[in-house]
This record gives sequence, C-alpha cells and structure tokens, in this order.
Amino acid sequence: MKFSWTRVRAIFHKELRDYRRNRFIVYTMGVLPLIFITIPIIEIFAIPASAQLSTRAGLPLLYLLIIPAIVPSTLAAYSVVGEREQGTLEPVLATPISREEFLVGKALAALVPTLGIAYLLFGIFFAVVALFANSVVASAVFDRSHLLVLLLFTPLLAGWSIWVGIAISARSSDVRAAQQLGVFASVPPLAVVVLMSLKVIDPTLALALGLAAVLLVFDGIGWRAVAAMFDRERLMTGARR
Repeated sequence: MKFSWTRVRAIFHKELRDYRRNRFIVYTMGVLPLIFITIPIIEIFAIPASAQLSTRAGLPLLYLLIIPAIVPSTLAAYSVVGEREQGTLEPVLATPISREEFLVGKALAALVPTLGIAYLLFGIFFAVVALFANSVVASAVFDRSHLLVLLLFTPLLAGWSIWVGIAISARSSDVRAAQQLGVFASVPPLAVVVLMSLKVIDPTLALALGLAAVLLVFDGIGWRAVAAMFDRERLMTGARR
C-alpha cells in the first residue's frame, strides 16, 4: 500500500483533538513549559555582572531544553496506550492505514506542538533578556554557542523523546507508567547538552554539528526500531481485553 500523507494528516488531526480533551496533556503542554521558562528568567536576573558569565548564563538555558525533552515524551507515551484505554485504538488499526502512516501521524502530532511551544518560549525568554537584563549578562546569553545548542538540539531532542515514548507506549498497559518511563528515557541525551552548556565540552560549531548528526542518526534508528516492533495484531488483541 502506497504511503499516504492524507491518512497521516487524519491521524495528526485526530491526535490534536484528543489532546484538547485530555486535562493532563493540556497541563503538560501549557503549565510545565511556563515553569521551565520562569526559572531561567529568575536565574538570569540573579547573575551578577562580575560572575563567570559564560557558564552562569548557560545554566538557565538548560531549563529551556527540558521543554523539548519532556513535553513530547509525555505526549508520545500517551499515544498508543492512551487510545487502548479509551477503546479507540482498535477502530483506528482496523482501517486501511499502514503502520508507517500511523506512527508518522502520531510522531508529528507530538513534534509540531512541542516545537511551536519551545520556540515561542525561547523567543519570549530572549526578548525579556534583551529588554531587561544587564547588558553584560545579556551579551553572554546571546553567545552563539548557546543559541546554536538551543536551535540545533531542540528538534533532535524532541525526536528522540517521541520515538522512545511511542515505543514505551506500544508496550505498556498503563498510561501513567508509560509517561513516567518516557520522561526518564528522554533524559540521557540531555547529558551531552549539559556538558556543552557548562563548557566541560567545548561547544565548537564542528562538535555541535557532529553531535547533532549522531543524535539525528539515533532518531532514525529509533524510528526504524519502533516501526519494526509495532505489532498491529497484538495491539488490536490487547485493545479487546
């Protein structure tokens, strides 16, 4: 069966409708990102101009990278097991939709809102810093290494969290357990980003591009692994139980 973007869009729009009806997901997408932007703003204004600015300015930005790591993991972890609990998974899988279309639709439904929220909050954060922070501190915040890490790793971290979350969701029978495992599984890639922001690893352009390429490869492997382990028959049988 030929891959159809029409069927992918149908899954995508269905997921977005389901998100709006789920209070926990609305909370995750709305409240948690606000927490993760409030803390770095407070931290930035607490930095004295005499501090070691490169490191001190990089620390608050780590909170911003939690957004693309945590938000999509909870959405993706809900994607399959949540439908199973609601009893809507079997009707979807009974339609003429391939597993690739199903998975891509689910992944995009987690990725697009995440990137929209993340980049919106990044813009708000940098606007506040530019307008109100000490000029010396603001200059350190706008260091190109910090900007590069944010822009480059945001979609890649989100992609990792999404594929891991969907894999966990497809194998879980409880929504909360799947979401908790998804959050834990989304943390490891942040370790490299932390080391770069703290200057433990010198965040050169070549290194950043190399690490981004590695993470991109892992995202691709994650997609193939999830597609390979996706057992349509088992999921439909489980949905009947």
